[in-house]
Amino acid sequence: MKTSFKEISLPKLNNLAPSLESTALKLMEEAGELAQAIGKFRGLNGENVTLSEKEIMEKISEELLDVAQVAVSMMFVLEEKYNINIEEKLKEHIEKLKRKGYIK
Repeated sequence: MKTSFKEISLPKLNNLAPSLESTALKLMEEAGELAQAIGKFRGLNGENVTLSEKEIMEKISEELLDVAQVAVSMMFVLEEKYNINIEEKLKEHIEKLKRKGYIK
């Protein structure tokens, strides 16, 4: 079985000067918004859902991309301020996923 990859390319937010701490807090905020959107738009909070399934998934995907953007921003911070080689870390991450049996 071939492993599938989803690749996206997101920009460095060059009008900001994020720190590791500010980026981590923003990541948690965006992840919370994603969770909130899933709960709200899937009716888990008890509200009536008036959106179509397509509209719901569109909103959830928008929140997911916000999370991804902040994660990428944190990668830039790690590379530029802490000299971390993200490409090397990515290879290590994929090997870890294989060891854990998440991918073949």
